[in-house]
Amino acid sequence: MSLSYYQASVPVFLRGFENLSGVLDKAAAHVALSGIEEATLVDARLAPDMYPLARQVQIATDAAKGCAARLAGIEIPSFADDETTIEQLQARIAKTVDFLKSVDSALINAGADRVIELKIGGAPIQFTAQAYLLTFALPNFYFHLTTTYAILRANGVPLGKMDFLGKP
Repeated sequence: MSLSYYQASVPVFLRGFENLSGVLDKAAAHVALSGIEEATLVDARLAPDMYPLARQVQIATDAAKGCAARLAGIEIPSFADDETTIEQLQARIAKTVDFLKSVDSALINAGADRVIELKIGGAPIQFTAQAYLLTFALPNFYFHLTTTYAILRANGVPLGKMDFLGKP
């Protein structure tokens, strides 16, 4: 049995966002219980040269919607990067999930022979659809999910590995 491009992308992104949303729910509960300022978490970074939590979530959503759209050969929806609260980040995730659910699996699967071109550091880089999905889009998505989790964990939000992985 083979795995389709759709199966290797959209359901993976949807599960990641379900888990990310749960992690952000725990962050909101931590804010309410601890008295920490919400902005402290939303603006927190792992290191001075890394993006803050809000940007990590924005990039995770951009990676997922960009991947699905590029594989399907459709326009990538553009979202303003203006979220400053956990509630707004949750709304962005919900918009991304709605978009992902709207993408026709047949279009994604038909994109197997598509060449994906991105500009990284100003230089164009070309990928086969498979290389793009497996070596760029999915690792990028998980990097930003992991970094979001790590920022929250480093700032006292009580999270465990199963919060990241989700329920089996």
